[in-house]
Order: sequence, then C-alpha cells, then structure tokens
Amino acid sequence: MSWDSNDDRRSPRKREGGNNPWGNRSGGGGGRDDRDDRGREDRGGPGRDDRGGHGRDDRSRDHRDDRQRGYQGQGHYRNDPRGGGHYRRQQRDQRGEQVERMEPWVSLRGPMRGPRVWNGDVDQCSERHKPGTTVAVYDQYNDFRGWGFWHPRSRIAIRIVTREAERPDEQWWHDRARAAAERRLKDPDIPNDVCRILHAEGDDFPALTMDRYGDVLVAEVYSKPMADVFKMVLPTFHEVLGTNAYRISFDEASARAEGEDPFEQSSAGCPPRLQFQEGGITFEAFLQEGHKSGFFCDQRENRARLAALVERLVAEGNAPSVLDVCCYTGGFALNAAKAGASEVRGVDLDEKAIEQGKRNANLNQLRNVKFTHADAFSYLRTLAGNNRQYDIVIVDPPKFIRTRRDFDEGQARYHDINKLAMPLVKPGGFLISCSCSGLFGPLEFQETMRRAARLRTVRILRETGAGPDHPVRIDFPEGRYLKALWMQLGKDVAPRS
Repeated sequence: MSWDSNDDRRSPRKREGGNNPWGNRSGGGGGRDDRDDRGREDRGGPGRDDRGGHGRDDRSRDHRDDRQRGYQGQGHYRNDPRGGGHYRRQQRDQRGEQVERMEPWVSLRGPMRGPRVWNGDVDQCSERHKPGTTVAVYDQYNDFRGWGFWHPRSRIAIRIVTREAERPDEQWWHDRARAAAERRLKDPDIPNDVCRILHAEGDDFPALTMDRYGDVLVAEVYSKPMADVFKMVLPTFHEVLGTNAYRISFDEASARAEGEDPFEQSSAGCPPRLQFQEGGITFEAFLQEGHKSGFFCDQRENRARLAALVERLVAEGNAPSVLDVCCYTGGFALNAAKAGASEVRGVDLDEKAIEQGKRNANLNQLRNVKFTHADAFSYLRTLAGNNRQYDIVIVDPPKFIRTRRDFDEGQARYHDINKLAMPLVKPGGFLISCSCSGLFGPLEFQETMRRAARLRTVRILRETGAGPDHPVRIDFPEGRYLKALWMQLGKDVAPRS
C-alpha cells in the first residue's frame, strides 16, 4: 500500500501573482482552499522583501520570489554569507540578534491564531521544504508555536500538529491514535460500533477524519501527507478497536487545492456495501457512491432527539406528519417513521440517495415513509402553493458555505430555504434547521433564521450539534461545524395596514 506522490519530481505550479510556489508574492496570497476553510483574510506582505537588504537584481523571478520565503539558491538563510545550504540552529533575526531555531523551520509574518497557517502568513523558511515535511513554526517574535505539516502548493501552508516542543515521531502518532480510539471506547455516550474515531484537528490529526462501521474504518484525507500518517497508524487502530478492513479517499476538490491527484483505496477485505444499525434502525451505505464516509454520524444524537419528540407527540394522541428536506438516505425520516409518525416525506435532489433511502425503509419494513426525488427549493414552493403543512419540518441542507468567498451567497441560500420551509409548519409545530458550514457561526445562523421568520413568532427550544465523538479544539471553533436549531413556530402575524 503506497501513496507515493513523487513530490520531489513535481515542479511547483504557478499561482496568481507570479511563479512563487507558495503563492504569496503580492499581498494576500489569493483565494482560499476549497476545503476546510478557516475564513480569515490573508495578510500578505509587500511585493518585495524590505527587511533583508536585498534589492531587485537581474536574476530570475523565481529567485526573487524564493528570497521572500527565506530560501536562496546559495544557502537557506538570508544571513548566511557562506552559502552551501548549511543547516544551522543559530541565525540572526531581523534585528541582527542571535537566535536559535529547531530544524527545519518556518517563520511567520505575525502571530499564529489557530492550528492553520495560510500561505500569505509565511515569512521565511529554512529550506525549500517538500510537501509533508514536519516543520517547526515561529512567530514574528521568534517564539516557538508548534510543529506542523508543510505544503507549499496549498493555501493552507501549515497544519499544526502539536504545540509541544518535542518533534512528533512515529511513536508520537501511534500514541495519539491509541488515545483517540480509547476516548471513544471509554465514553458511554458514544456507541462503539458506529461513530467517528478521528475528528481532524479535534484529535490532533489535521485534515484526516475517520468513521467506524463495525469492522470497517472509513477515512477521508483533505491533505495528501495525511494519507501516509493514516497508513502508519492503521495497525494501532485495528489493534485497539478490533477492526480489520479500511477504505481511504482523497477527493477531487482537496486534491485540486494541493495540485495533487485524487485517489480511493480499500483493503482486500473491505466490502463495497456496509450494513449497520443505529437506534434500532438498519441502514445501508455504499462507500463508493455516498457522500463523505457514506453516512452522517454527526447527526446521530439529533436523530435520536427527533425520535423522542415524535414519540412524545404520539403519546399525547397527536401522531405528527413530518417533512424531511434534504433527507439524503433518510436518517431523520426513518427515525420519525419508526417512532410512530402518521406520515413522513423525504425530499432530496440526489437520485442515488433517494433510492438508498427507499431500500433503508424496506429493510426496516416502514410503510409510513415516502421519498421524492426533487430540488428542495422548487418542491417547497410547490407544497406552499398547495397549502400543505406539517407538524414537524427538518431542513438539513448540504454545505452552502465552503469558502469565505461563498459566504454571502451561502447565507442567502440558508435564508431562502428556511423562508420557504417556515410556512409549511403548522401553528405550534416544530422546525429543525441545520447548518454544516463551519464558517457560518451560531449567531449568524440564528440571525438568518430571524430574518427568514419575518413576522412569525419563533421560539428556539434548544441548540444542538454533533456528539462527543466530534471533539473541538478551543483554538479552532470551525471544528464545531454542525449547528441545529430546534424551533417552535406560532401563528403568522398579519402586517398592520
């Protein structure tokens, strides 16, 4: 099993603003990664280096750009008069003072604000690092800030692994893998058979998520170097969890962001179709056809809450009608149907997901749920035109905001889909609206719901998210990407004349 990317034989790709392989020749560093966007504006430096005393000369643009990152053809340090690429722990900083740095290193233009460093924030490098190199990171005051993976072609130039001074080695990774697996096994609120085992930065495995489905581990990498980490620690996970098969994927969008090639690989014993249970319901997932890992483990607790709500209404003598918008393979819809809803309708634009939802309903012999292949926006308008209303409406759309550039358009789509959904909720009924966009904060989400409600009375009963198998680092709030607002709606209020 190998993920050799021939990084040492690839030539750096051009980016906007010049030939600099790090893409920050002029202020800002361009756009954002298509995946795992931090959402902060890049703070690029001046177009030429005004700190090292190097003016423009007749050498190539490549060499001029290299000097901006602290790399020169004759040596790795701008203050090294001898050249030759000597690896020295002692250098002189911008003030000419003697400093010591662990090798290999990267220095930043300013402070480090989280576990990700954008390419526009990088000032100098000790050498021309290959993708996947573990580098020591120093801020503008030469204070050590941690070790991270370096990728010169990604706009996320560094993904911090640890803040500790000790450089991560193979044993360090095995210890982190064992700790992540044991946290799940020891937590009574996390089911051992179907759950998330690695939640990227939340478990010190940046750009790597991994879910467990019985004996199978399903992993996704969002940066190519993490594929090698996965390969290295896989035996530890098998040992601790008792699993015996795996599937790993590196999708096209993530690969394009790093100038790499996407891939999918599975072990010899990995089945193409998984069947598992959650909350007494049997689900199927086709790994090669589904989104993400084939199922959304992050909504597990919210599905259980919906089932409890339906059961309560049934016990009160009011078996509710339920509409599941953007239902995917029927996670919410099947839970509502099994809990005793009078009727359930699931709607999704993904035809394969709808077919899988129908198979899941048949597996559980649920006859009170129907699935419709349709665009959610158009279908909601049709229902409103027919004066159709439901006791419970769930809105769980895909990720509308992937990058900061998508924010305004994505926020408008969250507004529009909920504005269309609210008239379909009966007075006194419930709307459960979700967002899986990490860049869309809880307060922004709530304000969008307020504007979508217009003059209708809406009360937020609770705010929920993913379960404890999705830990969040305090310096990376985007890791708490899933937000669910549980709302009860009153009557429409007619505007005053």
